[in-house]
Amino acid sequence: MTLSSADVAAATGRIAPHVRRTPLFATEFDGRPLLLKLEHLQRSGSFKMRGATNALLSGERPERVVTASGGNHGLGVATAAARLGIPATVFVPESVPEAKARRIEAAGAKLVRHGATYAEAAAAAHAEPGRYLHAYDQPEVVAGQGTVAAEIVAAAPEVDAVVVAAGGGGLAAGTTLGAPGRRTVTVEPERCRAVHAALTAGAPVDVGIDSVAASALGATRIGDLAFDLLTAAGAVPLLVSDAEIVAARDLLWEEFRLRVEPAAAAPFAAWLAGRVPGERPCLVLCGAND
Repeated sequence: MTLSSADVAAATGRIAPHVRRTPLFATEFDGRPLLLKLEHLQRSGSFKMRGATNALLSGERPERVVTASGGNHGLGVATAAARLGIPATVFVPESVPEAKARRIEAAGAKLVRHGATYAEAAAAAHAEPGRYLHAYDQPEVVAGQGTVAAEIVAAAPEVDAVVVAAGGGGLAAGTTLGAPGRRTVTVEPERCRAVHAALTAGAPVDVGIDSVAASALGATRIGDLAFDLLTAAGAVPLLVSDAEIVAARDLLWEEFRLRVEPAAAAPFAAWLAGRVPGERPCLVLCGAND
């Protein structure tokens, strides 16, 4: 399936009754203008609700949905499935933060802890009956995630770069479609860099994961679809340290009273360090499920 901005436009209409149109927050810090997309206010606590909802509403309605997640995607699937009356099973690694595990179960999904990594949980999930919904390497999921960027462009057409945290690359891939003509900038922890490693190597590669943001950004390999879209768009991959992520997260709370999880603070960390290109970038605060 070849994805385009038309798929994001279709997803926007499809998911509108079920997701929030999250606000933009324009402010300044240290004498510089700052534009933030407050996607952490989304239902389920992250952008993952968008892709999950679009996937479940695309094609024939499944009798049961199964997925694997480090936490946020599982919450998105559990919440979307509950709204649509579809039973859901979510496999998570044993290291999943308890707050995320608790909320997945509270949303009505069956929670299964398996393995030490997302990849191990995903392998087990594939053996479970039901339609498997990939966390980031599925066209309908990517198109749904692209609605975040589409909302940014609709509200602030002057934006010339959209900056997102990246794990497997689903949100970043969707951004290339939802904000055509703008730079897509990915930000990852230094020791959790599936997207950066792939774009640098010119092909998807396996990476280790060891970061304070690993529960959200802990993909060991970029999605094939994301790699193709990000390469075609000339996406800019950036890295930040765990210390920079924690400092950025704390600063978002201290200065603006915005409470996000570590992964969501990665774009702000890169912006604080002066690494973000563009004169009018928008930083996506993607989740608040710490």
